[in-house]
Amino acid sequence: MKILTVLGARPQFIKASVVSAAFARFPEVEEVVVHTGQHFDANMSDVFFTELGMASPRYQLDIHGGTHGEMTGRMLTAIERVLLDERPDAVLVYGDTNSTLAGALAAVKLQIPVAHVEAGLRSFNMAMPEEVNRILTDRISRWLFTPTAAADNHLQAEGVAPTRIVNVGDVMQDVALHFGSKVKGKVPLACSGLEPGRYVLATIHRAENTNDPIRLENIVGGLQAVARQLPVVWPVHPRTRTLLAGMVGTEDSGLRLIEPVGYLDMVRLESNAAVIATDSGGVQKEAFFHRVPCVTLRDETEWTELVDAGWNRIVPPTASEVIAEAVLGAQSQAGQPVSPYGEGNAADIITANLVRDLGTGHAG
Repeated sequence: MKILTVLGARPQFIKASVVSAAFARFPEVEEVVVHTGQHFDANMSDVFFTELGMASPRYQLDIHGGTHGEMTGRMLTAIERVLLDERPDAVLVYGDTNSTLAGALAAVKLQIPVAHVEAGLRSFNMAMPEEVNRILTDRISRWLFTPTAAADNHLQAEGVAPTRIVNVGDVMQDVALHFGSKVKGKVPLACSGLEPGRYVLATIHRAENTNDPIRLENIVGGLQAVARQLPVVWPVHPRTRTLLAGMVGTEDSGLRLIEPVGYLDMVRLESNAAVIATDSGGVQKEAFFHRVPCVTLRDETEWTELVDAGWNRIVPPTASEVIAEAVLGAQSQAGQPVSPYGEGNAADIITANLVRDLGTGHAG
């Protein structure tokens, strides 16, 4: 059987690393990986395939830039051509990016069943492109592989048939268990001089923050205030660096702005931080996996269970002083001993379900 996997963004490469490794244990499965090119910087994508032990994608579509509609449309056209050539038995997509939606749409229009990893997440903010992508992808997918009980509940409330929902846990926990022990206590060479447990890691990339000058100024101001007490390391997303150029200089900002880092270096930075300040969904969970307090600079989160357990704090970036107080106040504030993301075997459950259903003709 042939399964075609569509990837495009950094978090998807990480998730796919463990699922692709699980597929490799089934000799009857051929996995064809398509990289849309949504993340095209070498530090944002290429290095991951090497570090995570993944084979290079069979197809590199090199589609990036433009509006959301333009990017998704170009991906849809290109992925459809690949599907017509490859004729897979199923298409596997991850998360909530434009690549996710384009892969699912291209497949369903050709009557190829779709599997969605990380299904059922909801922020209930339809102004977020990611929310639109995940809802539409869930609606047209045959297999909805959910990471949490809350995700199951969202799908059931929307009237999804229980036979389509499979709670597998979070593949990111699989990855964290595999790689986390290898890097504990080690800070990346690019960040020499940092002491484990004595710095803040910041990651900011969402359009709701970077495209809003007031929110971005508040974030920068808040992190600058934090940097007067604790070093702040900020691997800057390529699109964010341009927006920061006219706002803050690296010499007088008090922030340590660095280039995007590879996956293992990111794990090193996360696992050794005192606090993580982020607007990334994936980084919120990674902070929890490494038992590091997290401050999420957004108006809401899909990962509400971490807020309920005290590992995460939602802080809308409406004032610099509020951000600084929240980040500094989160130091050493561990949450409750919860395990909401399964047993670290999500990849095995996903692959076993697909192989069984495709082999028995239950994919329709």
